[in-house]
Amino acid sequence: EQTIPDIIRSAFQSAGQRCSALRCLYLQSDIAPHFLTMLMGAMDALQIGDPADLLTDVGPVIDQAAANRIQTYLDEHQDQIVHHVPAPRTGRFIAPTLIRVNGIEDLHEEIFGPVLHVATFDRQELPRVVRAINETGYGLTFGLQSRLTARADWVSQALEAGNIYINRDQIGAVVGSQPFGGQGLSGTGPKAGGPLYVARFSRPRASASWAGKIRDLSNLACPGPTGEDNLYTLVPRGPILTLGPGAAKQARQVAQIKALGGQAIAPDTLPSPDEVLAWPNLGAVLYAGKDARAYAQALAERPGPVVPLLTRNPDLAHIFHERHTCTNTAAAGGNASLLAKAL
Repeated sequence: EQTIPDIIRSAFQSAGQRCSALRCLYLQSDIAPHFLTMLMGAMDALQIGDPADLLTDVGPVIDQAAANRIQTYLDEHQDQIVHHVPAPRTGRFIAPTLIRVNGIEDLHEEIFGPVLHVATFDRQELPRVVRAINETGYGLTFGLQSRLTARADWVSQALEAGNIYINRDQIGAVVGSQPFGGQGLSGTGPKAGGPLYVARFSRPRASASWAGKIRDLSNLACPGPTGEDNLYTLVPRGPILTLGPGAAKQARQVAQIKALGGQAIAPDTLPSPDEVLAWPNLGAVLYAGKDARAYAQALAERPGPVVPLLTRNPDLAHIFHERHTCTNTAAAGGNASLLAKAL
């Protein structure tokens, strides 16, 4: 009963046209039949129509091209549709729809509209589910509903996502409370509204001035409403390949990265752009040569997460992923932080 409204908001608010919207719902198999009955009942209660009307829950999609694309997808997956809500026949309306899939690996593109995919898993398969989510390469938002604190902690640490929401919906990040931005294919820079964001619009500082902030930002409690915990943390990215040019500049680059708490790779000879293209597991490449464009073009051709080319001093957002976890503490039996303050 508590979870259903969070799913409805996450999947269908704004007609599903949010980058943080819920696209794939995993249900533990032993609760799935009853849960799906409740979810379909909640979908039937949605009011679809003019968003200027306060009674409307789901409005139209942004334009006709979007409506045509989504409807084509629904037509192609007609045999997998579990449930849908009738939508007005005039206007750019798409019926809120529930589609059965085997898992997130069945989703080959993002359907930017009111379409929710659902899969089931057995309790012991949770690690497999987490791996499947991480293997997509995308990591913007993730939501988990569980009263088991240990399970919530394990999943939130194992997931490679920028924003993780526990026991609440996964949309509507608030600046300052929930710094917003993903990792992998879902984000290449500092989080909007986060402590590293504004600095990215200026010339990078020397690494020594950044180094003192690492400890302060490692576990930062962001302000938020009563009954909600917002924790901002730093997670190491892959190593940074330092290319100078020249041994002296390369040595300075290595020192800068290590001062920020990062890992640097310093090859003995300058690799070609094609060799950099094939270099595995990189967080970034640091190179200040006049031919930097060739390296940037090579990096743009790499499959998987975007690897940026840095031509100046790195900052903390190049060394670390920023991760934010928002927990509705009241949903898991009460807000223990209030008790601690009272004591």
